[in-house]
Amino acid sequence: MSPCDSLSLCCDHIQNTRQLSLVASVLLAQGDKKQEVRNVGLRVFKVLESRQPEGPSLRPLLPVLSKVTSLAPGTLHQDQTNVLSKRLVDWLRYASVQQGLVHSSGGFFSTPRARQPGPVTEVDGAVATDFFTVLSTGQHFTEDQWLNVQAFSMLRAWLLHSSPEGTGTADTDDRSELEGSTLSVVSATASTSRLLPPQERLRDKAFEYCQRLIEQSNRRALRKGDADLQKACLVEAVLVLDVLCRQDPSFLYRTLSCLKALQARLCGDPTSVRALLPLAQFFLNHGEAVAVDSEAVCQHLFIRTPSELFHSPTLAFEFIQFCRDNLPLFGRNLSILKLSFPNLFKFLAWNSPPLTSEFVAFLPSLVDASTAVEMLHALLDLPCLTAALDLQLRSSPAASERPLWDTSLRTPSCLEAFRDPQFQGLFQYVLRAKASGTTERLVPLHQQLQPMASCARVVQCAEAVPTLLRVFFSAVSQFTNKALTNQLALLLLERSDSLYQVPGYEASVHRVLSSEFLALCTQHPSLVVELAKELLEFLGGTSGLRSGASMLSSVVWAIGEYLSVCWDRRCTVEQINKFFEALEALLFELTQSRPSATLPKCPPQVITTLMTTLTKLASRSQDLIPRVSLFLSKMRTLALSPAASAMHCEEGVGAVRRRATELLHLLKMPSVAQFVFTPSVDVSEPRYHRDTNTALPLALRTVSRLVEKEAGLLPG
Repeated sequence: MSPCDSLSLCCDHIQNTRQLSLVASVLLAQGDKKQEVRNVGLRVFKVLESRQPEGPSLRPLLPVLSKVTSLAPGTLHQDQTNVLSKRLVDWLRYASVQQGLVHSSGGFFSTPRARQPGPVTEVDGAVATDFFTVLSTGQHFTEDQWLNVQAFSMLRAWLLHSSPEGTGTADTDDRSELEGSTLSVVSATASTSRLLPPQERLRDKAFEYCQRLIEQSNRRALRKGDADLQKACLVEAVLVLDVLCRQDPSFLYRTLSCLKALQARLCGDPTSVRALLPLAQFFLNHGEAVAVDSEAVCQHLFIRTPSELFHSPTLAFEFIQFCRDNLPLFGRNLSILKLSFPNLFKFLAWNSPPLTSEFVAFLPSLVDASTAVEMLHALLDLPCLTAALDLQLRSSPAASERPLWDTSLRTPSCLEAFRDPQFQGLFQYVLRAKASGTTERLVPLHQQLQPMASCARVVQCAEAVPTLLRVFFSAVSQFTNKALTNQLALLLLERSDSLYQVPGYEASVHRVLSSEFLALCTQHPSLVVELAKELLEFLGGTSGLRSGASMLSSVVWAIGEYLSVCWDRRCTVEQINKFFEALEALLFELTQSRPSATLPKCPPQVITTLMTTLTKLASRSQDLIPRVSLFLSKMRTLALSPAASAMHCEEGVGAVRRRATELLHLLKMPSVAQFVFTPSVDVSEPRYHRDTNTALPLALRTVSRLVEKEAGLLPG
């Protein structure tokens, strides 16, 4: 709903903090047409400065301040920034350590003597011996304790606003060296802290607060809710420490030992893995400054985490975001990331709908010439990986940690195969954590997992594969060479008939594989000659017939287009004759009057492509022209027969008949056929049609003049 200009709302004279919060939320939602954001900020700070200890609660105003800061960071003056920084110091460090009073209900049985509040406790039930934090527990809380919690929730955003990175004190380097010594760390006292400017004092107290939270997170919580809160606070504490060290490197030396101990603890606790992400972020940001290698934490993250917690959607999203955001910082750890792509694909396989767009942006950074072939296999087998992960979870003894799935799906045979030693090696390969440098044919595994092909999660994963394949080939095209191109082309031929049989999966993948095969041939035309043996095997075996119409058409078209001395001087007449015989046999098998029941029905597009390619090859080896002319005549006759009408629609039969007629007419003029089907490279280039000195219209006009001249010389 758009703002209404006829309404007027003002907060200039509101004293009640609750009312001010409500009015401010309305004003901030209207945009900043009349400097509403600035006016709200000024009023909130005025109330903040004038508020007395016994006055109304300031709790409703902190969310308003956060909103003002995010909407218009430049509206706050330095004195206002200092005021809030001082308040945050008081709320964070000096909140009461006694629990709040229990308010009497005033009923008949109420007693005039209220029970004295006790001290706050830690999450493990022990009495707190240090200052209050968000992890302190109690039955009732005081006003300043609630402000303590709110202050911590907005601390990181306020630090980033009030002290941008790199704006520490002028003597940062000197203090960094000084505070790196043991004596200087011990000598930092509260009295000297009070002499610091407000921003530096806030950073100092924020550092103490985060260290206290890290210590509290090591306690054994009595309630599950407190345990979850410990993990969340630990993540935020490490993020705040990262901000502090970026703003003031003098904190690095005091933070490093604490976070090293935290890393050792978290690596042994799989339930706290989410805290490892900000910890790894810290070491990536500051590892070079303090000569600390982040390899250990990266190894743990990339190798163990996806294997154990791929089924956590929140962790999956945060993990991929972490990888994307830190690509420039990985350095030599980038090789660890790239080799861990089988593990990262587990996140994608299990959470494909929400993560597909993330991987579209992330996948080009993972593709490497050394792992491209293995990664392409992994992408094609992604639905198979989803099924294997499902079985892994179903076989897990920790039933309480398993996510929900389709309970209507019964897979006893698949579970037996998962536990069968005969297939254990294939399952281990699919579920591997790192790139192995080898590939395995998973056809036996596809057969065992066929009952799970209709599982909703498997089908969703299969729908994402075509998009990811296009992204993969787009990335590979940036660095591929002839050897890698040949490997990828061979892989496309091999895998076109060995895909996991998910409904609709083969057809969509074949469309991508066919277009990418043509793109590889266009990029390296000599590929057809170099892979002549493999292409002949593809056409002569059943794999070509079962690979789908789009893939078969692309291979046949590429042979007709690039099997020529114009593209590769190594092309021989013998090779052309071999391909002609293989294609002729294939066309005969596809168009025989009694087609095989085991082969898929052949669409007319494949037949017309085969006829055209045979004609192209005959134009390059003219001894074949009589054979192809006879075959085309038969095809034209066959297209008129009732059997052809029963196999194909009227439009398809008409296309075959027209193509056969056109090709026959061209073959009656072999030189014209060769010019049309095998043009030189110069003719094929677009400039041929733009250059007036070599354009075809000029040639036609010249021939016309010659014909007219000869006609004029003839006796009338």
